Amino acid sequence: MTSSLRKTRPTSPGRPPGAPTALRQRLAELRGPGVAPRPLDARALAALAANPGCRRRALLDGAGVDKGALAEALGAPAAFGRSQFAFARGNAFEARVKADGGAELVRLLHRELGEGPPPEPGSVDAPDLTATGPEGRTARTALALREASAAGRWAVLDHPMLALTVAGAPAHLEPDAVVVHPDGSWTVVEIKSFALIDGAADAAKAGAAARQAAVYLLALEALAGRLPDPPPGGRVRHRALLVCPENFSNLPAAALLDLRKQRATTRRQLDRLTRIEEIAATLPAGACFDPAQAADGLAAAIEAVGAAYAPECLASCELAFHCRARAREAGDVRHLGRAVRSGLGGLSTVDGALAASRGTAETDDPAVTALRRAAALRAEALGAPCR
Repeated sequence: MTSSLRKTRPTSPGRPPGAPTALRQRLAELRGPGVAPRPLDARALAALAANPGCRRRALLDGAGVDKGALAEALGAPAAFGRSQFAFARGNAFEARVKADGGAELVRLLHRELGEGPPPEPGSVDAPDLTATGPEGRTARTALALREASAAGRWAVLDHPMLALTVAGAPAHLEPDAVVVHPDGSWTVVEIKSFALIDGAADAAKAGAAARQAAVYLLALEALAGRLPDPPPGGRVRHRALLVCPENFSNLPAAALLDLRKQRATTRRQLDRLTRIEEIAATLPAGACFDPAQAADGLAAAIEAVGAAYAPECLASCELAFHCRARAREAGDVRHLGRAVRSGLGGLSTVDGALAASRGTAETDDPAVTALRRAAALRAEALGAPCR
């Protein structure tokens, strides 16, 4: 059952729009008494969309569980985050990019697009987005975007707040910036600290930035659908602006990211996510993910929710080391990577794959045939004399 990208009014974290009181109480019970929910963000949604089959992550993120504290309590912590030096450098670079009320950012965007005359001094607006709480900031952002779109001028919204509903759970998203064009269209801006070397970024890092920007694009589209009179080309532009340091300096350089593929993929993956209440209903009574509880009870609650571990999880999920250890103990072939898993067809365990490679019975299974051929070649190679 899929129901994720509905247009909804902003809601506070941890309170799904239209969700019954029983569900809200159930999610609070899963977090533990007095534990505040951790809101979903674009980075988490991009990682979740990349692995939509992981019911464990969908439930924990949807319920607002602190997976980092959970991993610590399970004895399998994952080191995430950047050094204080990297944070300071990134903040300084972002401040430089957004200098003069966003005029430098608009100049970079105009230079990449090459559309119309360049912005004149003083022609870039910077709306005040100050408000109380995420719900207030989301409403203030919607108002600012509506007013800026109607003004017919350049405008830069610095750290706006957007809302998106995923699998019945709300997410409040905060892009680095959104630029409003004089024609009323919008461009997502991603500011990153990795460098553009000779105008090109590292493919893996640029891909991660594009997936994150695609989440913001979906949230902006949900908001744009509630505004009247969109521009002829649409309200939200499908190309995002990536701003990074140029070569080894601290000078900003920019490149455009085409988000059409990432947007379609991300939306399809988020649509596939099982709703949170359906997963929560399968848990045993009394299941709780409070890191303060006894280790045995915590481990039992975790194992009650199915996981879909893959090596890519190590870069994006705090529970990756725990899930990898369990996958290895169970002999699950998924811990070897998605390519291996897909190549083995119906063989889901390492022992099963090894047994199939040693068999001699007739089979029509292409995966078993390939395994036996590979085993024969390996035996021949190991048995051949060294030269």
